[in-house]
Amino acid sequence: MRRSLRPDAGLPAGLLWLFAIVAGISVANIYYIQPLLGLMRDDLGLTDLTADLVALATQVGYALGLFLAIPLGDLFQRKHIIVTLMSVLCASLVVIAASPWPWLTVLASLVTGACSVTPQIFIPIASQFSEPLNKSRNVGRVLSGLLVGVLGGRVLSGLVGEAWGWRSMYVIAALLMAVCAVVVLAALPAMPANYEGTWAGLMGSLLRLPRAHPRLMAYSARSGLCFGSMLAMWSTLAFKLEGTPFHASSDVVGLLGLCGVCGALTASFAGRWVDRFGVRAFNVVGAGCQLAAWACLWFGQNTYAGIIAGIILLDIGMQCVQLSNQSTAFALDPSASSRINTIFMTTYFVGGAVGTLLAGAAWDAWAWAGVLGTGALMAAASLAITATGRPDRVPAAA
Repeated sequence: MRRSLRPDAGLPAGLLWLFAIVAGISVANIYYIQPLLGLMRDDLGLTDLTADLVALATQVGYALGLFLAIPLGDLFQRKHIIVTLMSVLCASLVVIAASPWPWLTVLASLVTGACSVTPQIFIPIASQFSEPLNKSRNVGRVLSGLLVGVLGGRVLSGLVGEAWGWRSMYVIAALLMAVCAVVVLAALPAMPANYEGTWAGLMGSLLRLPRAHPRLMAYSARSGLCFGSMLAMWSTLAFKLEGTPFHASSDVVGLLGLCGVCGALTASFAGRWVDRFGVRAFNVVGAGCQLAAWACLWFGQNTYAGIIAGIILLDIGMQCVQLSNQSTAFALDPSASSRINTIFMTTYFVGGAVGTLLAGAAWDAWAWAGVLGTGALMAAASLAITATGRPDRVPAAA
């Protein structure tokens, strides 16, 4: 596994599994908070809106990490970047676990989000170094691992929070990341850099890529809007379920994350079919699923059946949109895969942060009806970009 990798030459199966597993463990750090918001609010003496800002801080931090750290994957050895991020992440998780002050929790959550971006280094690697015919499939596999981390993080944090308190979850998370850092340091092989130049030139190229590839921003924006639609639900679900008629605790909210396994399975399946059916078709289906989800969350808002149906449809729709757009974006310029992923995922998580912020404000003003309106409008906006834009074509290298 320690041999050097060459573009388009293929990835060892063991390395692909490593990417998927570590990606899942890493990304879980920004989702542990969602079932724990009620417990954290009560412990730190926060309002619902202020507690929602802690979740927002992780999303904003992730967007900052994508913009500042991920481009370095084209300039420096990716192993060194990954291990450095994981080391800082361990420290920020310990700070959250021990923090007695809301402002310190928000600040550490911002750093935690920024240093949890390592999955977005693994995904471009899977695209760049896979054999051409396997690129979308392998990206889908890594994305499946990431999604298992998203849903597993919610489940685990809900159970741990209910049993031992919300702070215990962050101690466990720090230990998991320390193990991941050691494994990556030992197992990740050398990879050639994609960019020869200075950091300033590298960051300047981020501005040139959208001009060189106009469809990149469309791929990014419609994915970000759908992600914001999904997070509108997850960032307020704990508040909804603790009230009438559910009166649910954090472990129930976490267990609902298991519904997201449908999204993980969708990503694995969709990676094989993007080239055949096209990115446009996947976007129409994905945004349509999310609109159907919000209908379920409205008509079935006081039943677990309605909530579960909404979660499943939101996750399936999200993965159809993200995987089709992300794999197609990589094919625009494989030699700039880390920078393309920076633009794509920064836009994606800005959309998530906007969805989280708007949903928190809407919940404060209009309760669940406001959240439903926020999520549905964001999904509709994504569908509108697809409907009004020119047809997408998957590049031959995708």
